[in-house]
Amino acid sequence: MKRAFPIFAALTALLLAYAFYEAIWVAPMERTMGDVQRIFYYHVPSAWTAFLLFFVNLVASIIYLVRRNAKADAVAVVAAEVGVLFCTVVLVTGPIWARPVWGIWWTWDIRLTTTLVLWLIYVSYLVLRRFSESSQTPKLAAVLAVLGALDVPLVYFSIWFFRTQHPQPVIGGGGSIDPRMLHVLLINWLAFSCLAFLLCWVRYRLEWLERKVEEAQALESLLGDTVPSSQSAPVKLPPEKTQSSMGPQ
Repeated sequence: MKRAFPIFAALTALLLAYAFYEAIWVAPMERTMGDVQRIFYYHVPSAWTAFLLFFVNLVASIIYLVRRNAKADAVAVVAAEVGVLFCTVVLVTGPIWARPVWGIWWTWDIRLTTTLVLWLIYVSYLVLRRFSESSQTPKLAAVLAVLGALDVPLVYFSIWFFRTQHPQPVIGGGGSIDPRMLHVLLINWLAFSCLAFLLCWVRYRLEWLERKVEEAQALESLLGDTVPSSQSAPVKLPPEKTQSSMGPQ
């Protein structure tokens, strides 16, 4: 595994560079929006990757609730952290794209609003995991993750069922996309997915090591408390007894 990590990291970096080249120089320019439309190749793959990570968080949380599996709980935490990162990219690139196209940075559109709510839910999940020290925290966080995952399909299907300023989906919806644009979009999604997997890999190793250290410290503290006080420190004799036991000089 130690040898595989740098190889996968190097391949991911090359794929990200190639995807950047395809998005900026190879993909055709959109007729109405111009070059600003190229944010599309980062905005949409970030959203898809975030949805995928939140789904992983959902599955891991359900496994934890059923089996109380510690590794599943660690996977849930890691997936939520990296998912929030990619969801943040969505919320940042969206207004940058909207400003020159819509003339405003933000509007309380149904797609935008539900995405913001999704981000807040998982930020709340991470805050709960970070600052709560209760033994019930993993269970409560898992329940919150299950409820929060319900917002993912609402975000995705909101532009299908509601009148919205957000454009229709280009895949499987009422929109269309140039095959060359679709090719670049899928390349960027693959690159972002590899990056997400790489980040989860690193973060999972750190999370598991941190839990092992905490368990070791808790066990050491428990053992330290059970040692009798008479054995915890050597008995010191009074000065006069020490001097008499040494005999005359």
